Amino acid sequence: MKQFDRIIIGGGAAGMFAAGFAGQRGERVLVLEKRERPARKILVTGKGRCNLTNNCTPQQFIAAVRRNPRFLMSAAYAFPPQQTMAVFEGLGVPLKTERGGRVFPVSDRAMDIADALCEFARRGGVQVVQAAVTGLILENGAVCGARTADGREYRAPLTVLATGGKSYPATGSDGSGYRLAAEAGHTILPPRPSLVPIICENMDKQFQALMGLSLRNVTLTLIEKKSGKTVYSELGEMLFTHFGISGPLALTASSYMERPADYRITIDCKPGLTPEQLDARLLRDFGATPNRAFGNALEALLPRSLIPVVVAKSGIPTDRRVNQLTREERQRLGALLKAFPLTPQALRPIEEAVVTAGGVSVREIDPRTMRSRLAEGLAFAGEVIDVDAVTGGYNLQIAWSTGYLAGQ
Repeated sequence: MKQFDRIIIGGGAAGMFAAGFAGQRGERVLVLEKRERPARKILVTGKGRCNLTNNCTPQQFIAAVRRNPRFLMSAAYAFPPQQTMAVFEGLGVPLKTERGGRVFPVSDRAMDIADALCEFARRGGVQVVQAAVTGLILENGAVCGARTADGREYRAPLTVLATGGKSYPATGSDGSGYRLAAEAGHTILPPRPSLVPIICENMDKQFQALMGLSLRNVTLTLIEKKSGKTVYSELGEMLFTHFGISGPLALTASSYMERPADYRITIDCKPGLTPEQLDARLLRDFGATPNRAFGNALEALLPRSLIPVVVAKSGIPTDRRVNQLTREERQRLGALLKAFPLTPQALRPIEEAVVTAGGVSVREIDPRTMRSRLAEGLAFAGEVIDVDAVTGGYNLQIAWSTGYLAGQ
């Protein structure tokens, strides 16, 4: 049968969710997915554990959205995080809430979420066909279905574009949905990486020794160079790489940086100590071994690989005895530890991003239904829309909430 009530293009999180809810309502639903199995991108989320949502209120969810948060208000209240959790637990996946409200399956297996999505669709009688969509069927300005690469046509009164963005193209989200939306007359905001590692200046030389170093319980602060304004500051984890920085703090910071060169970054290595407390700590540590060379006197304070970099940036001779350090030198060292500087240069390619910023303009989508304001018979769900959020499960919640509305 090639006639359906609803066609979903894209078998990712948003697409399968929309399909499952439409199937529950008794509709004949078809999912067209180019990959052999649907929901593949979910397997790479949360380091393979799948941070599927955040256990927060709708208001907190909306506050975590970086671009076009107001557009998501209807979706957030129609299908908040607690309903997401209820759906997956109803599908037999026990969940747990970790630090920062992050929600994971108790098993720590992203595959359990992917399998539950497939089961959700199966219970609704959804038909899943492996096929690459090459175009929409347009008649008198309305979308009537989709054509696939094998020459077949599938028709339905409503077609939902849930093709994802351009991040992780190996999972199927290669940006093809933007072309399909443009066919129907929609405006596409240029896709760009969000939640992506940051390339920093001089990482190939000065900081080579830091590659692979993970810092926990540090505060990353992103500052606009021109105004001196702090645009983001948070306590958490980060990772040094051969090109710059990655990890949760760096990924979230990247979502604020359309032009990385316009910002500077500082790392507070000891956020639990005030400058005065840190100075007292240094005095105590140095007093315990007064004749020790400065270059060897920071082991109790810093990770081993970070010490030579801090020593070099402090300007204090590495062989200077710590009992010879002046008060000014000690305070300069403390200031460095409280605001270790990094210079952003660029973002890594969009293919390495967790999510894509940009996409179909929200002005052309009804936020209450996810239906197109321009083309009858067309709706949208998930990352293909110009909305994205910080890390913590919020981006998948965007998929669930918009997928729910697109499935109604």
